[in-house]
Amino acid sequence: MLAATPAVASAQETALPGQPHPWQLGLQEAMSPIEAQIHWFSTYTLWFIVPIVIFVALLLAWCIVRYSASRNPNPSRVSHNTLIEVIWTLAPVLILLCLAIPSFQLLTAQYNPPSEPELTVKATGYQWYWGYEYQAEEVVAEGEEAAEPVSFLSYMLQEGDRDSSGKENMNLYPRLLAVDNEMVVPVNTVIRLLTTSGDVVHSFAVPSLGVKVDSVPGRMNEYWFMAEREGILYGQCSELCGRDHAFMPIAVRVVSKEQFANWLAAAAENLDTANEQLNAEIEAASGLDVAAR
Repeated sequence: MLAATPAVASAQETALPGQPHPWQLGLQEAMSPIEAQIHWFSTYTLWFIVPIVIFVALLLAWCIVRYSASRNPNPSRVSHNTLIEVIWTLAPVLILLCLAIPSFQLLTAQYNPPSEPELTVKATGYQWYWGYEYQAEEVVAEGEEAAEPVSFLSYMLQEGDRDSSGKENMNLYPRLLAVDNEMVVPVNTVIRLLTTSGDVVHSFAVPSLGVKVDSVPGRMNEYWFMAEREGILYGQCSELCGRDHAFMPIAVRVVSKEQFANWLAAAAENLDTANEQLNAEIEAASGLDVAAR
């Protein structure tokens, strides 16, 4: 095998976006507008939470010291204080309003895409793998037959299959997160996600995209996302679903619109060939795997 170039070696040593990092404390890097809003709201709420926790802790400490039995042998018989009761009623109401308004705005944005979706992907959870089905949002002329949707199954990549699949790079294709067939989507495109389950309750979650939707048998849940950068983004089933719950990862490969169009056309004929062509296009265009940019 050829030795890795310095650029490739550097990319392999660098923590890539779209996946968890060792000793990570904060949220994953935002790769979609919704996740960026989630990051903002998380920081915003901390400006309320931290002072409240500190204030309550200091207040409790003061009460313990000031009103201990040794310092206060004759406890007060005062039953209430109107001013204090007004303050501790109004203050929480104002704080909750400050949290509720941006929270409702974020919730509204999560279920109202900025434009009509250009692509619909149906994700079906099974014990313990995912099935994907593509349906482009295009108008079929009268008398013409609609193209068959592209569909395939996605299993966790087994360590023994890395060489044959060309996924030896452990940084780009992490253990327990990499899959044999990624969900491929175009960058900067509004995508409708439909999800359901074929057996028990699962949950389709990709943290860097701000996506977490329950996959429920007999029910179709809808969400949307738009990836703003190319790369491979990882998630996992986030609903305890049985023995191999920890082994049904989700991988979303974000590519250019041209690359996606070529992949979708080829995938309709042969998925393995389409994936090989896509990987070749990405390597030829950048000299690196797209997520290592």
